[in-house]
Amino acid sequence: MIDPSDPPEVTIAKQAKIIDALIRRASRQHEVGSSAYALFQSAIALQGQVWAKTRDLERTFTELEIARDDRERTQKRLTEALESMEGGFALFIEGRLQACNGLFKSVLPDISARLLPGLALADYFRAVQSSRHLADPEKACRDLATAIRGPADGASLSFVIEFTGDRWYQISQKRTQSDNIVLLLTEITDVVRMNRQEKDLLIDMQAHYLQAAFDHMSLGICTFSRAGGVTVCNGRFRELLGLPYMLVQPGSPFAQILRFVKDNRLIAAADIVDIDDWPVQLRKKGRLRKRLRHAGGRVLDLQVHRLPDGGFMVYMADITLETRATEVLEKRVEERTAELTEANRLLRDQHAEQARVEDALREAKTDLEAAMSSKTRFLAAASHDLLQPINAAKLLISTLAERTRGTDLAPTADRLAGSFSSMEGLLHSLLDISRLESTGAELTPGDFCLGEIMRAVADDYGMVAAQKGIDLRVVPCAVWVRSDRQFLMRSLQNLVVNAIQYTENGRVLVGARRRGDRILLQVWDTGIGISPADQARVFQEFARAGNAVPGTGMGLGLSIVDRTCRHLGHVLSVQSEPGRGSVFSIEIERAETQAPCPQVSEACSGDISGPFDLIALIVENDPDVLFATTETLERWGASVLGALSTKEALGLVDDLGMPPDIILADYQLEGTDTGLAAIRAVRARTGAAVPAIMITANRSPDLLRTATQDDFTVMTKPVDVSRLRPLIDWKTRRQNPATDESLP
Repeated sequence: MIDPSDPPEVTIAKQAKIIDALIRRASRQHEVGSSAYALFQSAIALQGQVWAKTRDLERTFTELEIARDDRERTQKRLTEALESMEGGFALFIEGRLQACNGLFKSVLPDISARLLPGLALADYFRAVQSSRHLADPEKACRDLATAIRGPADGASLSFVIEFTGDRWYQISQKRTQSDNIVLLLTEITDVVRMNRQEKDLLIDMQAHYLQAAFDHMSLGICTFSRAGGVTVCNGRFRELLGLPYMLVQPGSPFAQILRFVKDNRLIAAADIVDIDDWPVQLRKKGRLRKRLRHAGGRVLDLQVHRLPDGGFMVYMADITLETRATEVLEKRVEERTAELTEANRLLRDQHAEQARVEDALREAKTDLEAAMSSKTRFLAAASHDLLQPINAAKLLISTLAERTRGTDLAPTADRLAGSFSSMEGLLHSLLDISRLESTGAELTPGDFCLGEIMRAVADDYGMVAAQKGIDLRVVPCAVWVRSDRQFLMRSLQNLVVNAIQYTENGRVLVGARRRGDRILLQVWDTGIGISPADQARVFQEFARAGNAVPGTGMGLGLSIVDRTCRHLGHVLSVQSEPGRGSVFSIEIERAETQAPCPQVSEACSGDISGPFDLIALIVENDPDVLFATTETLERWGASVLGALSTKEALGLVDDLGMPPDIILADYQLEGTDTGLAAIRAVRARTGAAVPAIMITANRSPDLLRTATQDDFTVMTKPVDVSRLRPLIDWKTRRQNPATDESLP
């Protein structure tokens, strides 16, 4: 079969083979055939096929000749077009020289013999580097080296090279659509020479303009070269100093002018003493300024400044009138000064007593500030020591309530727990005030999900509300805000506690709504409400609404919320109607959502009954807290290992011979020992990722970040016993999921 895409030569050869085959077939049929008519008919058919193939061959030969003629004409026209170009032209296909015109070869005659088809582009640039016709080989080699590496964008490259004989060429490298490379050599000698002439002319014109400007100035100006000779000088300079015309001609030395001034005493003797040191001072400081009195009575202001080229400029001004006016003013000032001195003496006597009073007030203020600062530092530093016994007492009261449940002592234990909760709330309020009165270092604004703290507050106070018969609800929220997580949570806790406290029946609702780029965190209640007259004063310390029941609080919660919001830049507002309820709103800056709002596991909330067969390691340096925590866990059914330090904890683990089920550690132990070190040491010694809970008064963001990295949970003191056991159960079951298939 004949393929139409085959070259003419292949097609002709195939057709010749087909004709030979047909002829041989006809011969065989003639030899074996029995009918003369059949042979004649075959011969006629064969002759028609031969004539058809012959016509095809003749047509193919004709088309081939036409194609060859067209290619020769195209090649000739391309050659004529390249030769007619004004600049040098070269075409590189696949990085090799394919064609170029005569001008491209003749630009550098010493390398023209090397410009043959097949020459690589990089080899061409290297040949140019070796040419003896380069006027500045160093600069040209740098540009050619860049060309050898290729353009940064892979598309085009252009640079200018100077050849001998003041010839200038621009070499441009461009890439075609078919990814071939074209080099263009464009002679720009006339352009360079014209620019040079225009530049020289412009410099000359600028010099004339500069001289004309100097001549019309009221200041005397003279510039000197780096060697110290005069370059430009105006007539005013010579006139002010009284110098001869020939002394300030271009090239006159600066030292000669100084010597003439000194020898002819053109300036006062007092000003001429250090005239020989002027050049030294100028070299050291780069500038010089003198006020001179001329022999003719004029006062001159002389200034000398260094120029960028190493020379310097001298200019002087006649300030005779200004000097005389200054002297008159100075005399008047002296007279007025004498009068003011006497008036000031009288004023000093009058202010002396006032100063003594101000000093006394200042000392009193300093003492007050020192006392406040001392109080603040004491409360901040003592927070850990204050919370330690409270934590122990809270655990012991919880144990006492459990053991007296169903006995005559149960009401007493409940009253004790209630009184202790009030004391705990008051202590938290005092600690919050101390932090807010500090320098502000406690505040660490950041971006977080608002729904986290809303659910946490609901978990913390849901049981309190249920005991009072209040329905505490939280509307789910996944918006992100920018605030201080700890202080915003304390503010929300205060608002929820306040709402529960002043609501006898009904419900408390916590929710959030959008307002533009701000978020309103709101707490609604159906409580006693606040009258319009009391709504402005309820945010003051120890202030309560007029309809509040006596003994329901100290009036610090809303004050702390107000202070916190002012420190964080949040807007706090209240809307209320007596007898119907109140709504408190905190307006917070909205932040960009960074991740889905994490959900609180149901295993971390509520009460979990059943066996508590665990081995718990408690690391606590306070014996009372250690005893109370041990009592609480043993009452639940756990086996407790109590340690006062990391070293003692490791000893107990070694004696046990196996990792404990849970670690409960205080953060601050004795000296430099910490609960963090204890958790890490026990995990390293046992080789197991033992679940851990850090129970501490430390509320720093750094500790929370460390907890995330080291996979332990932080509970703040005093411990909420109702949440401790569910948290322990959840962490131990999460670590061992096979024990409860229903947990995540």
